Amino acid sequence: MTNILLVDGYNMIGAWPELQKLKDTDLGLARDKLVDMLAEYAAYTGYGVKVVFDAHMVQGIGKTYDTHRVEVLYTKKSETADERIEKLVIELKRIDRTIHVATSDMAEQSLVFGNGALRKSANELLIETSIASRKIDKLVQKTRNAQQSSKIKLSEEVAEIFEKWRRGDK
Repeated sequence: MTNILLVDGYNMIGAWPELQKLKDTDLGLARDKLVDMLAEYAAYTGYGVKVVFDAHMVQGIGKTYDTHRVEVLYTKKSETADERIEKLVIELKRIDRTIHVATSDMAEQSLVFGNGALRKSANELLIETSIASRKIDKLVQKTRNAQQSSKIKLSEEVAEIFEKWRRGDK
């Protein structure tokens, strides 16, 4: 079974405290940070993630690109993120797929739920991305610790003997 997560990008930016502060000074950086967080989430969960941004706040209207396992979509000029997400739910719906839509817009949640998608609030997704990030950090630390513990500490005298052997000196 394939899991797909569709994310209303500006809805998350407006709801997540870290991104909310960032958008006031640099909206582009807030978008990039959201995509990075979603990429970690995608890598950890295996979800296919698509984040949709309304075109009115960005140049490159109607553009789509992939970055770090996340597909980033900008709506067309006269299209909202909600409309694009609704279309994606209908296009992507299959028996072997579970589609989740992350938005705190109640009207949007009702519409996508009616089309067979599961809903996820901005707060739920924030919690899930935070958990995934912490678990990734733990895995990285565990791997580092395992690599460090596999190195055998040698006294200077033994290291010198081994170095002579390596060079062929007697």
